[in-house]
Amino acid sequence: MIGRDKIVGLLKEVISKSRADSTEAVFTGTDYGLTRYANSYIHQNVADQNSNVAFKVAIDKKIGVAATNIFEKEALARACNDAIEIAERALPLPYFKGFARSAKYKRFNTYFDITADVTPARRAGAVKRICTKAERKGLIASGALSTSASEIAVVNSNGVAVYQPNTSCSINIIISSEDSSGYAQGLHRRFDKIDFSALADKALGKCLAARNPIELEPGKYDVVLEPVAVANLLEWLTFIAFTADPYHEKTSFLSGKRGKRVGVSGLSIYDDGLDTRGIAFPFDFEGVPKKRVFFIRNGLGGGPVHSLLTAAKYKTKTTGHGTPPGWSGGPVPLNVHVAPGKVPLARMMSSVRRGILVTRFHYINGFLDTPKALLTGMTRDGTFLVENGKVISGVKNLRFTESMVRAFGNIQGISKETDLVDTWWSDVGCISAPAMLIKDFNFSGKTEF
Repeated sequence: MIGRDKIVGLLKEVISKSRADSTEAVFTGTDYGLTRYANSYIHQNVADQNSNVAFKVAIDKKIGVAATNIFEKEALARACNDAIEIAERALPLPYFKGFARSAKYKRFNTYFDITADVTPARRAGAVKRICTKAERKGLIASGALSTSASEIAVVNSNGVAVYQPNTSCSINIIISSEDSSGYAQGLHRRFDKIDFSALADKALGKCLAARNPIELEPGKYDVVLEPVAVANLLEWLTFIAFTADPYHEKTSFLSGKRGKRVGVSGLSIYDDGLDTRGIAFPFDFEGVPKKRVFFIRNGLGGGPVHSLLTAAKYKTKTTGHGTPPGWSGGPVPLNVHVAPGKVPLARMMSSVRRGILVTRFHYINGFLDTPKALLTGMTRDGTFLVENGKVISGVKNLRFTESMVRAFGNIQGISKETDLVDTWWSDVGCISAPAMLIKDFNFSGKTEF
């Protein structure tokens, strides 16, 4: 960890000498450790320490971006000058209105020594306990356990100078037999808040219950989607539906639906980087304070997230969802929450006469028909037949093809329990999701495994 004073101080010094009209620097530094295991033994342990500074400059509404991973004054100055040379040769963006201004930021702790100080040996100890549980049942454990400590800072020539250190820990577990598998995952900023033993038991129990799976014909089934499965679907929606360009270009299912019915009245989906029940983070990569944005509120359509650039383009206000310089995908919601329901998962399960319980999905494709939010993908690592509220058998994996617009209108229950689900951006966010009971969910194909 380099620390606030050195990072902010050096970036301010370099920016003060920039000849651009406006200059912004975004620092990201990470100390990352990863332990992978397969066939019930650790096969890889890696560590990576790196930092990156991306400069974004503006000259007469022309933007240039350049970056370096050398945190020294000379290298930073070269990167800043490279960005200036790029801007001088770029086409102007007529709607560009400038970089962020200094603002008030909510303060909360996102860094914990107990995670930052985790050693490879301690990660290995957690993995060993998982593997031992599997071996005692004649099963195989695989997965990955990671810990990270990171620093993010945004400094610009308008007076913005914000810094936030972070830690995070994530674990995924797959317990497998000859004909079945079970999955569990955990995510927290504190290493000691993840119950590795309980997660191993959960994955193990799913694997045992899924043995000797039966084959079901494709068709419409009532489904209980566990939180990970719900998050798998939402992760796609963050890119094809909840962000500015798809919304305004009318390729999102929310386009033109503000205030109109897009789901059942109990469904609310929003992004809130200030909600510390998730993996909270106070500002975006442009130095703008995070704001809560409802995509769906009590079943009614809301709006998308915006960065400074898309806000200027579409004549609205930023919501604090700017992404790092050089990212071409526009603003992204990184702190997605589905509001919990009032029914315990066990009671929701008990109401299912005949249906399917899904642990998670994979290989999802969300580009089939984005205005309908039509997704397709496969079940994985724990798919079960439920009859009269009880799991009676494992099921061979199925392919689903379903419109999320239709699914959101068919929700019969939302659990009061929620899980934090890991994503590739888990240093600065995650998806907090409950389980959902959805009627007539469409399964379009079957497998032999």
